[in-house]
Order: sequence, then C-alpha cells, then structure tokens
Amino acid sequence: MSPAQSRAARALLDWSQGDLAGKVGLGEDVVTGFESGSSDLASGQIEALRSALMAAGVVFTNDGSAGVRLSGRGGDEGTRLGALTTENDR
Repeated sequence: MSPAQSRAARALLDWSQGDLAGKVGLGEDVVTGFESGSSDLASGQIEALRSALMAAGVVFTNDGSAGVRLSGRGGDEGTRLGALTTENDR
C-alpha cells in the first residue's frame, strides 16, 4: 500500500488519520509520517493499516495504476479455510 492509497482509502471511509491509527493501535503520528512520506514503516505496520482499511470495505487495485475503491459486498471476507497455507502467515 502506498501513502497515496492510504490517504484515498481514508477519504472513501471518511476516516481521519487518528481514526485509522486507533483501529490498529498505533499513534496518529505514525500514520501522518507514513502518508506524508517522511517516515518509513515496517512492513507489518503497513499491513496492519491495510488490513484495517480492507476490513472496512476498501479494495486495493493495481490494474494499470494503483488505486482504491469501496467493495460492493461490505468488507473483506479474509482467506477461505481451504485456501490457508503457510504462505498466508507472512
């Protein structure tokens, strides 16, 4: 997820940086730094932010250019039981 995708996803959900940070237990300054490009986050922190946005119905797209949209079905269903592998843990 890019900083621009994070900003766009929050806008679609009408979330502040503090709202997103609160969903994953990070400080608002962490989200602010990531979205402004002034600080690098660990991949796990970025994934936590991305997962929170996806759980709220954001779909990340990369069909020619990276973007975001809202899901028509109301949220991320996660990984189906039959599709679980050790690769899903990463």
